[in-house]
Amino acid sequence: MKKLSVVIPSRDEAENLSICVDEIAKALMGAKIPYEIIVVDDGSTDNTAEVISNLIQKNSMVRGIRNEGQNGFGRAVRLGLNEFTGDAVAIMMADLSDSPDDLVRYWQKILEGHECVFGSRFIAGSEVRDYPKAKLWVNRLVNTCIRIAFKIDCNDITNAFKIYRRDVISGCMPLISPHFNLTVEIPLKSVIRGYTWTVIPISWKNRKKGVAKLKLREMGSRYFFIVAYLWLEKYFSRGDYLREK
Repeated sequence: MKKLSVVIPSRDEAENLSICVDEIAKALMGAKIPYEIIVVDDGSTDNTAEVISNLIQKNSMVRGIRNEGQNGFGRAVRLGLNEFTGDAVAIMMADLSDSPDDLVRYWQKILEGHECVFGSRFIAGSEVRDYPKAKLWVNRLVNTCIRIAFKIDCNDITNAFKIYRRDVISGCMPLISPHFNLTVEIPLKSVIRGYTWTVIPISWKNRKKGVAKLKLREMGSRYFFIVAYLWLEKYFSRGDYLREK
């Protein structure tokens, strides 16, 4: 393991993005982890593009990509996953909700031999601040259903902030989710297809600036679709998509 890539999808996050990238870079440099940060501008209408340009000028380890096609969280992440050059890749949010210190811990777990590391905001040692009550209720319900349906001992599959080795991402292709349902597609495919994984407690804090992009009413059917699709793969594909040993 020589280099860590970080993919950050960003849509109208000009108020948060600069601080977010700077804090990630500071944590990784402090831990002496070689890295690259790929920021994907998902059709922003504010000055996100200018912020990315300034970050690139300030830090040569930062790269910028503009999503010129249809917008969507999943589409933006997929663009970043097509471009990363590291041995492992983490997906982080641009709103400062994820902790760079947890990213360092993720990398350490990858170095220990795990192929995927999932963070949980709801196990001993985790910390959550200012989680909206309605979203929290839905989150707990959805994750409980996923745990039961897939028999997986992880209670925070829907959280985007995770890390994967390069071969895991390759083994999960093609990724098809265009929106936030990608946060479920990648970890469930990783587990179903036989990659090793572990769970560690992480911290999460609600954004202070900007507007959340996840709309529960719009995403319900999309989450159901990808979960149903992967449930069918798990129980009816007869192992056709398992990783090659």
